[in-house]
Amino acid sequence: MDRLAAMETYVYVVETGSFSAAARRLRIGQPAVSKIVAQLEERLSVRLLLRSTRGLTPTEAGLAYFERAKRAIEEANEADLAARGAGTGLTGTLRICAAVTFTRLHVLPHLGAFLEMHPDLNIDVVLDDRNVNLVEEGIDVALRMGAMNDSGLTARKIGECRRLVLGTPDYFQRFGEPQSPIDLMSHQAVVYSQGGGGANWLFRQGSTEQSITVSGRIRVTAAEGIRTAVLAGLGLTLSSEWMFAPEMASGEVRTVLDGWHLPNLDLWAVFPTGRMASAKARAFINFVEQLLNPQVDPVPQ
Repeated sequence: MDRLAAMETYVYVVETGSFSAAARRLRIGQPAVSKIVAQLEERLSVRLLLRSTRGLTPTEAGLAYFERAKRAIEEANEADLAARGAGTGLTGTLRICAAVTFTRLHVLPHLGAFLEMHPDLNIDVVLDDRNVNLVEEGIDVALRMGAMNDSGLTARKIGECRRLVLGTPDYFQRFGEPQSPIDLMSHQAVVYSQGGGGANWLFRQGSTEQSITVSGRIRVTAAEGIRTAVLAGLGLTLSSEWMFAPEMASGEVRTVLDGWHLPNLDLWAVFPTGRMASAKARAFINFVEQLLNPQVDPVPQ
């Protein structure tokens, strides 16, 4: 049995949900597809698919095999392209995951240029402020912010920005402008409770350090909600420059406590555990890194 061909057949069966649909894609007979999958199960000594009148469903072992088989096929295809000197001709589908607001403001408006460079490439964009399971969701690369606490992930830092305390001019006119971090305790804070956010804000000024626990009547799990609440004048917040970049430029929000420093926010490219970054993923990450840091030379493919 040709192992790679059997893997490809199985992947098509899972993706299409039937032997007949996989056979049409492979341009072979349905009995041949069924036989290949049966031989594969026999060689592995494990049931990969559950057959029923409603169709085919991968078993737990079958789903794990599907993810790894698909990865092996992609890497084999990339090896062929590299050998032919066609490494820049990206094809297929790239599946990325990133935070909603950051992607809406800083990635999606520029994707047209990336797609023009790679006309045979499609992109699936999964928007989620949570850290989703990359393998289960079939993600090729994720953009994540904050500290990387999971040492099992493969990650590369591709950017950073300042974090600031900000609000609308109207809010500061109504409630006053804090002159020191301690003043924040008398203000309404819109608290970002997802990931590395929270109510504990750490400020530094020279050798002085102050940790302030803010309070507020609004806690939000998504950055889009933080933006909406702050722009409605419901409170001030601690935010990255990325989250409010348009409003900072227009003056719709302004920063306070600029003489104090907060820890920068890091942006990471994260790849599924145990998986080499595909050429598609590397090209995309280099593109994003160039968007954020135009002065940085791109990493070789």
